[in-house]
Amino acid sequence: MDTMRERFTSTVSRLLDEDPRLAVVLAEIGVANFAEAQRAHPDRVINVGIREQLLVGVGGGLALTGMRPIVHTFASFLVERPFEQLKLDFGHQGTGGVLVSAAGSYDWPAGGFTHMSPGDVALLNTLDGWTVHVPGHPDEAETLLRHAAAADDDAVYVRLSAHGNTAPRDVTPGRFLTVREGRGGVVIAVGPMLDNVLAAVAGLDVTVLYATTVRPFDERSLRAAVQAGTGSADVVLVEPYLAGTSTTAVNDALPDLPHRVLGLGIGRRELRRYGGIEEHLAGQRLDPASLRERISGFLGR
Repeated sequence: MDTMRERFTSTVSRLLDEDPRLAVVLAEIGVANFAEAQRAHPDRVINVGIREQLLVGVGGGLALTGMRPIVHTFASFLVERPFEQLKLDFGHQGTGGVLVSAAGSYDWPAGGFTHMSPGDVALLNTLDGWTVHVPGHPDEAETLLRHAAAADDDAVYVRLSAHGNTAPRDVTPGRFLTVREGRGGVVIAVGPMLDNVLAAVAGLDVTVLYATTVRPFDERSLRAAVQAGTGSADVVLVEPYLAGTSTTAVNDALPDLPHRVLGLGIGRRELRRYGGIEEHLAGQRLDPASLRERISGFLGR
C-alpha cells in the first residue's frame, strides 16, 4: 500500500493535468517526487528552495491571480515557521489555497523536534475560516485532497501522516462518521487514531465517531450521538496532535447539555528519548492499552 504522501503526489500530479487553475508550490522537500509533473507543467510546479516564508507568500500571490495553489512541506515548516505569512498572505488578503503537510506530530522521530509539529492545528485554529482535514488512510487522503483542490477559494489544511489506520472508511468531507454505537459515552477518534481507539474501547458500551474533518467541527453529528445516549454526556476526544485542541469545539457544540470532556493527544512536554512512531505513541499514552485505561477511568467516574 502506498503512503499518504505518495498518494498526495500521484493525486495532485493527475489534478495538474486536469485543472489549469492548480499550481504546486514546494520548498525543496518533495521536489523529486514531482519531477515528472514539473516537466509536464514547468510553470505550475514551483520550487522556492529552503525559504518557507516565501513558500507561503508565493502561494498567497498565486491565489490573488485566481490560481488555486497547493503548498506542501513538513508541518513545522508549513504552519509554525511561516505563520505570519499564513495570517497575512492568506487570511488578511482573503485568499484561499490548499496547505498539505507531512511529518505531523512525530512521524520522523530521528529528525528531532525541529521536524515535529504537535501544535499545528491549534495554531491554525487561531485564524478564521480554515477547513482542516486529518485523513487516517491514503484513500481518505485522496478523497479529501480532491475535495480541497476543487473548492473555489476556501482555505484548507490537509494534515498527512505516516501513522494511519489499516483500512479506509467511506468518509464525507465535513462530517463525522459513526463507526459504532453505544450508550455509555462518545469517543471521537481523529484521523490516524481510529484503530487504536477501536482496540481500546472493545467491549465498552460507547459510541465511536470518526473525524477526518475537524474544522469546521461537525456539531450536528456530535449532538445526535450524545442525545442518543442516556443522562449527561461524557465525551472523549482522541487527537493525533496537541491534547485538548478541540475540547472548546466540543463545549461549543453542547452548550445546553450537561457534559464532561476528556481531551487526549500529544502532551506539551517534549519526549527526548524514544524510537519509532509506536514507541512515541506509547510514550504519549496513546497506545491501545493506555487509551483503554484512560477512557474507562474517565467514563467510570
